Amino acid sequence: MQHYQQFINGEFVDAQSGKTRNVINPATEEIIASVPDSQPEDADAAVQAARNAFDSGVWSKMYAGDRAKILFRLSGLMRTHFNELVKIEVQNNGKPYREAEFDVDDAANCFEFYAGLATKIHGETMQTPPGNFSYTVREPLGVCAQIVPWNYPLLMAVWKLAPALAAGNCVVLKTSDVTPLSALYLAKLVNEAGFPAGVVNIITGDGPVCGNALTHHPLVDKIAFTGGTVTGKNIMKAAAETMKKVTLELGGKNPAIVFDDCDMDITLDWTLFAAFANSGQVCSAGSRIYVQENIYDSFINKYVEACAKIKIGNGLGEGVNMGPLVSAGHYEKVKNYIAVGKAEGATMLCGGERPAHTPKGYFLQPTVFANTNHNMRIMKEEIFGPVVCIQKFTTEEEAIALANDSQYGLAAGIFTSNITRAQRVLPQLRCGIVWVNYYHPTFNEQPWGGYKQSGTGRELGLYGIEAYLETKQVNINTDSSPVGWYV
Repeated sequence: MQHYQQFINGEFVDAQSGKTRNVINPATEEIIASVPDSQPEDADAAVQAARNAFDSGVWSKMYAGDRAKILFRLSGLMRTHFNELVKIEVQNNGKPYREAEFDVDDAANCFEFYAGLATKIHGETMQTPPGNFSYTVREPLGVCAQIVPWNYPLLMAVWKLAPALAAGNCVVLKTSDVTPLSALYLAKLVNEAGFPAGVVNIITGDGPVCGNALTHHPLVDKIAFTGGTVTGKNIMKAAAETMKKVTLELGGKNPAIVFDDCDMDITLDWTLFAAFANSGQVCSAGSRIYVQENIYDSFINKYVEACAKIKIGNGLGEGVNMGPLVSAGHYEKVKNYIAVGKAEGATMLCGGERPAHTPKGYFLQPTVFANTNHNMRIMKEEIFGPVVCIQKFTTEEEAIALANDSQYGLAAGIFTSNITRAQRVLPQLRCGIVWVNYYHPTFNEQPWGGYKQSGTGRELGLYGIEAYLETKQVNINTDSSPVGWYV
């Protein structure tokens, strides 16, 4: 069992208290590592290190091209250590190997994308009255506290680190207490890439203790959080104390609308992926599927049949395409939602149990409910597991109303062969991301975020770096004559 250390001020250190916590492989239930149990004093040390680094200008005043070189170097190191990162992600998070491969590659791409943008941060000039010269400059915010979830431990960390660092900020990243290992491995690569001490700090405590210390810290200028909506609301309240900037990427209960003119094979393929990628532990998971009534029976029969063919197992196994849930506690939470769905009167068509061939690990079969309605908790609340609800609709207007009937507004899918219909429906969907005839692909170049209680602000793309910049107006008097206001 390996012991990892947190990364503060360019050094690998244990928690000041000496406390540690064990890290579990969700596929085997075995302890695979120990990490520091970071406490408020560790969070404070990390913030102080980031503050000192920022105020010294060692990173923020570095030529942007030199910052870009270090970011490119880090991306290159990720590719050099690609296999190690993939294996860590599989063993700590439980996701299948090919999913982890995609995550690591996409994370390296994200660093490259923002490394390229580091030298493209531009201000503006404007025509002003004679004797005046006015322009704007973009400046880094300062110290950014970044709190990431357990479902995409490395990728979500990089989504936050890359734009913040490209913009010249210094950061304190708090990993999930459940899946900290890939981010701590990344810290070794950060050190090797040559980042100045204090620019990147990575700590490993839990949310109520360590995360809370960061969100209330007076020296933090911005908080970026991905996770549950309830926690996001609490962070927004804490940020108001000192008017910290906030980016929140929160929950989702996302609809996929299947019209009767869809390509059935393509639609089945993508709606399965929408619901069960990463074992359904995705904020944008398509967990509400609305199917037009005249193809409903055919679709649902084929969908259930396809669920039985999903290969479940340890992510390191050959051909596995669905791994376990991330922890024992989360497994019980999802199982409870399944019990709630049955108690509410929904019909469970398949799944709901541990696969017979997995006596250990937090594995759960793909679970499909039918005969649902919007009064049921399983249709309203984010389950964050391999549980999907399928409901029929009659008209296009009804499908849009059902899709929008949620407190969330992160993502949606439309499946139709009629592009005119797709163009008519998509602007009526109250969400931040829409896919047509597929689901889930994400691009570093495009913004990610949601409407309503799915969060505020955007990550990725140009929007992602904008979230880590301040805008300053500068006015220069080029006329030496006095103002003459009081004379």
